[in-house]
Amino acid sequence: MLFVISPSKTLDFETSPPTKTHTIPDFLEDSQKLINKLSGLSEKKLSQLMHISPKLAQLNAQRYNDWQAPFNLKNAKQAALAFKGDVYTGLQADTFSIHDLKFAQKHLRILSGLYGILRPLDLMQPYRLEMGTELSTNRKKDLYAFWDKKIAETINEELKKLKSDILVNLASQEYFKAVHPKTLQAQIITPVFKDFKNGKYKFITFYAKKARGSMVHYAVKNRIKKVEGLKGFDLDGYAYNEGMSSEKEWVFTRKQ
Repeated sequence: MLFVISPSKTLDFETSPPTKTHTIPDFLEDSQKLINKLSGLSEKKLSQLMHISPKLAQLNAQRYNDWQAPFNLKNAKQAALAFKGDVYTGLQADTFSIHDLKFAQKHLRILSGLYGILRPLDLMQPYRLEMGTELSTNRKKDLYAFWDKKIAETINEELKKLKSDILVNLASQEYFKAVHPKTLQAQIITPVFKDFKNGKYKFITFYAKKARGSMVHYAVKNRIKKVEGLKGFDLDGYAYNEGMSSEKEWVFTRKQ
């Protein structure tokens, strides 16, 4: 079983990682091509392209110009420890033991506009590049076309190593689209998290994002390798709701 999650815009490169263990992303040559394109854009163009403020455009222009290989612990940080958005608040990777990280390294992948796909301990340098960005490169109109089926092929290879055909989709629609689901040689299970509000269960983005990370945390801490084990997920008050679930979409609900 393999999990996929989205990256986050919020990053933490100030806090020292609790471990020096790390790996190198598989597609740095592709990342370099994107960096070459991005570093050639003006701050104004970046602001328009990414729909961000001039201040953020300036920050990211500097990031692209500072980006350099080879990656090491002085200029980069492990992905699962560098991302700090809602999903990663739930993931709590900074609380993982060495054995937890080893399990996560085998069973978790992070989708990325710049890096394609990352293992938790893959080093990354700070960036902002959402998968939905319409960045054209070498006749490719956007990042979906740039990465094409490379991410899906990588996931297929990883599943073969795990001798599994189960992919647990905990990514956003924007990012999971880059996986080319029809190319996957896998059964896709998508957990959905709903909260009881105003008399009915609703999908609330903020809570759902954190719950996605919490589910991976639960799987790592409990060494869950079989997908049925996820039905026991009970962190933050959630519980599997069989009546609302289908074969491919598993619904977890809670009453606050």
